[in-house]
Amino acid sequence: MKLRPLGDRVVLKFKEAEEKTKSGIILPDSAREKPQEAVVVAVGPGKVVDGKLVPMQVKTGDNVIYSEYAGTEVKFEEEEYTIVGQDDIIAIVE
Repeated sequence: MKLRPLGDRVVLKFKEAEEKTKSGIILPDSAREKPQEAVVVAVGPGKVVDGKLVPMQVKTGDNVIYSEYAGTEVKFEEEEYTIVGQDDIIAIVE
């Protein structure tokens, strides 16, 4: 990974959206919801608050859920990523 986020930013890679409903109906691309679950592929060093570095709560490889409209989508080396602030991450999926 050559993307290195700054501050308290995190680079996420989407998990694929479901192609079928639980009942087996195949969904076209236009009907699929944007996934809110992703894998952390890179983490910044953290944010400086009052002269002290606040460490990051997520690490590379974590599965996370993030806010629906958060982040900036980027394409890098033919892959699509989303860069979000750590505050936009809602939970770590264990």
